[in-house]
Amino acid sequence: MSFADELIRWYHQNKRDLPWRHTTDPYLIWLSEIILQQTRVEQGLPYFNRFAARYPTVSRFAAATEDEILNLWQGLGYYSRGRNMLATARIVQQQYNGLFPSAYQELIKLKGIGEYTAAAIASFSANEAKAVVDGNVYRVLARYFGIDEAINSTTGKKTFQQLADELLNRDEPALHNQAIMEFGAMVCKPKKPACGICPVHLNCYAFKHNATTALPVKLNIVKIRKRYFNYLLIMDGDNILIHKRGLGDIWANMYELPLIETDGPAEPHEILYLQKNRPFTIGKDSVKSISPVYKHVLTHQHLYVRFIELDGVADTSSDDFFFTEVKKLKNLALPQIIFLFLTKFLN
Repeated sequence: MSFADELIRWYHQNKRDLPWRHTTDPYLIWLSEIILQQTRVEQGLPYFNRFAARYPTVSRFAAATEDEILNLWQGLGYYSRGRNMLATARIVQQQYNGLFPSAYQELIKLKGIGEYTAAAIASFSANEAKAVVDGNVYRVLARYFGIDEAINSTTGKKTFQQLADELLNRDEPALHNQAIMEFGAMVCKPKKPACGICPVHLNCYAFKHNATTALPVKLNIVKIRKRYFNYLLIMDGDNILIHKRGLGDIWANMYELPLIETDGPAEPHEILYLQKNRPFTIGKDSVKSISPVYKHVLTHQHLYVRFIELDGVADTSSDDFFFTEVKKLKNLALPQIIFLFLTKFLN
């Protein structure tokens, strides 16, 4: 039995029961694929269920506002995915009459859909013979065949795609793709792979050469930027001062507390001096409380976040700063670290 056939047999016996595997609707498959980018299935599943219930069709999704999408997306991270999804849904509504495409050549034209996602949707919805190569597939192929080309290099990407194309079961591409992806997620895991129950371990290069920790190879090209966020917590009775972020940075168009970003750790009096240049003023700038510093890790940034509660009512000269009732915070798309802090602080 071939390598691919072994994985398909394993899949039939061990696959997880996931809702997007019970449909060939390209819209719902797209929804699941975008949500699961950079996200574990366990974390993404509740989000998929909420989005599918709230927006059962692409037309319903396209009619939503950005605030509504980002609010439902809250806590999932990589918020540009949610904004790209809304843009794509509106394009599908306008240019495809609300019928989500299932052909690879049409899918690849849409915003936020790359080669992997287009191949996955085309394969799972229309059984198009397109081999998918995601992180799980890279890992399985690198270990089994002993490929030490870096998976994030130009040469490596081409090598793995060619191999995946050669291995693809063209009679059952959807089944083949699901099988190898599931196998990578459940058996050939990044850490502590379950080699003891692996049906193909006897012919696996990494198993025979004790190289499971060495493969796959990935170039370390990510440069981490450190940022220091000092949030001002300003209350007026049951109202709280909120700021809407602009474009061109993390958490674009989401809501937050008034922010003073510093180049490094700073004392509260230094931070409050800097707020004089902001489009709001504070009647009394006495500090009521200071939170610990919370480290919030993003892919290319490490944020060091502190919350400073101030005594005094702010006057603002900008529409980007406004007071809102505390009970209405749940309707705003807030970054998760702010949402969690306020939930604890205000209860």
